[in-house]
Amino acid sequence: MKSILLYLILLFSALHASAQAKREIFFADVTIYVEGGKYYLTGSKGGSGGPQGFAFLESKDLKTWTVPAQSNDSLGMILTKGDHTFGTRGFWAPQIVKEKGTYYLTYTADEQTVVAESKSLLGPYRQKEVGPIDGSEKNIDSYIFKDTDGKYYFYCVRFNKGNYLYVAEFDMKTGKINPQTLKRCFDQTEPWEATPNYKSAPIMEGPTVIKLKNKYYLFYSANHFQNIDYAIGYAVADSPYGPWVKYKHNPIVHRSIVGENGSGHGDLFEGLDKQLYYVYHIHNASDKVSPRRTRIVPVVKQWDKKASVYTFSVKGDAVIVPVLAEK
Repeated sequence: MKSILLYLILLFSALHASAQAKREIFFADVTIYVEGGKYYLTGSKGGSGGPQGFAFLESKDLKTWTVPAQSNDSLGMILTKGDHTFGTRGFWAPQIVKEKGTYYLTYTADEQTVVAESKSLLGPYRQKEVGPIDGSEKNIDSYIFKDTDGKYYFYCVRFNKGNYLYVAEFDMKTGKINPQTLKRCFDQTEPWEATPNYKSAPIMEGPTVIKLKNKYYLFYSANHFQNIDYAIGYAVADSPYGPWVKYKHNPIVHRSIVGENGSGHGDLFEGLDKQLYYVYHIHNASDKVSPRRTRIVPVVKQWDKKASVYTFSVKGDAVIVPVLAEK
């Protein structure tokens, strides 16, 4: 009798795990925007099908997600290819910032960074003049940072025998950078940024920037996204332009910490509970990269009095697996 009961328990557990896996969210290059007591998740849709662009999911607890009830369509699309927007393919890495009642969505398409706007958080996000932010060269993975003095800075990835992070002043009115201020943030210098599990040119991407006590913290991913060691670290500076000092205990998100391969490229946000979180993606499975799965992990922020900086780590035993609500 005991063996039958044990078998039924194991069977139920396996069926529950299988059902949850089917309900998982397959957004990569993810970001979460918090407003009105809710979380809004978007990212690169990967192989999910449907129209090209970006869709929203909403949640109150970070665990269970649905298409927003007030969404303009059943898929939760907030930006769609061809609807007064730039890009024909490769819609990646969205990020949202709000300024004076207008929401701005910056993203990548056709290996160019783009900014579109909307008066509603739920979109649709469109462009007054369809075109990229800086068409002079290919650039991806955009992040718009507003400093405490009101100035905007644009972080992105540009190609030069690898992927490197750059920063420039940004004009929100024109949606353009000041090319004279363009500067590379740093080079590939640390062993964790180039592990041998997947050989590639130097790759640093997926920037997020925050400012705390007059210090700037730049979170980024390194290694090729197909590398099981795709991971996240950060660097600190006294200026939006650097020079940047990389944290000596990087990476802070890695398969050895969160227990899943390819953990990278996401965004930092403060939860409704005032807890910091990092949302990111992982590989689909141990033998398969895509479509990538979405994850969220609590972040620990501690003040280092001796160095006069904050240090960051994550609670690797408290990773949240977001899932779609059951219909």
